[in-house]
Amino acid sequence: MSAQHANGPAVDPAAPRASANGRLRGRGDAVALALVFLPPALLLFTVFVALPIVDAARYSLYNWNGFGAPERFVWFKNYLDLFGSRVFRISLTNNGLIILASFVLQMPLALMVATMLADRAPLTGTFRLLFFMPYVLAEVTAGLIWRFIYDGDYGAVASIAGWFGLDPVYVLADPDVAIYAILLVIVWKYFGLHMILFIAGLQQIDRSLYEAARIDGATGWQMFTKVTLPLLAPTIRLSAFFSVIGALQLFDVVMPMTGGGPSNSSETLVTYLYNFGITRTKFGFGSAIGVVLFVICVAFAFFYKRTAMRDD
Repeated sequence: MSAQHANGPAVDPAAPRASANGRLRGRGDAVALALVFLPPALLLFTVFVALPIVDAARYSLYNWNGFGAPERFVWFKNYLDLFGSRVFRISLTNNGLIILASFVLQMPLALMVATMLADRAPLTGTFRLLFFMPYVLAEVTAGLIWRFIYDGDYGAVASIAGWFGLDPVYVLADPDVAIYAILLVIVWKYFGLHMILFIAGLQQIDRSLYEAARIDGATGWQMFTKVTLPLLAPTIRLSAFFSVIGALQLFDVVMPMTGGGPSNSSETLVTYLYNFGITRTKFGFGSAIGVVLFVICVAFAFFYKRTAMRDD
């Protein structure tokens, strides 16, 4: 019997060397790709993200009108004025109301409609398109459309009030009602995005799980709570993340509708930055608002990623 058969299959001594060479070659390719693509990405990030953040933090320490180099160093006065501002507290409250409306109205409605449109049945594609169209519409355009709808003289609200013999209703001119009218528009505008996210998540769930639950005698509500919700949880968490970040950055819908009015009752953090920082040429104060908004967004994103999305 030969030595090869006596001692088992022959081992090629060159094989480990070839495997090691393959790993080194793969590592070298990864380094080469990083050297090609990483510098442009770092350059763009530095120019358009890092440097503006640093400049905003620096300008927030000055009383600066935007003309020439900032010279009047005021330390943290802009921040003290900001946290003592009544309008800033109104803006924070309105952003909180937008987040609450998204969690209480927008996401549950989107999930309910998504469960009805997830299966490929006749006309589901048409209904998906109809519900998704408001999201495709530009924010400024949507705001202008709804401003006309809410118009107390010529809009749809005025027509409905006239049918019932009521006095004209000026929704966007009422400080107690304007923000709630905007909330309705926001729910309508971004409803389609969450619906599409939920449909995509529902289509990833194995249909056999529902068949097994049905065989075991589970009701529709039990299948929804015990099968759909747990398996859709990553999508729900992602949708909630988009809702909060979008609410904190909301600007384009509010400005054409109310501009933050009346009496600053519909201000958000970004409209507050624009109205009290940019338009009044108080760029130091506006920079302080931007820094606070940036800190809130980053803190939320970091906390949410480390807690709610740590397993996603």
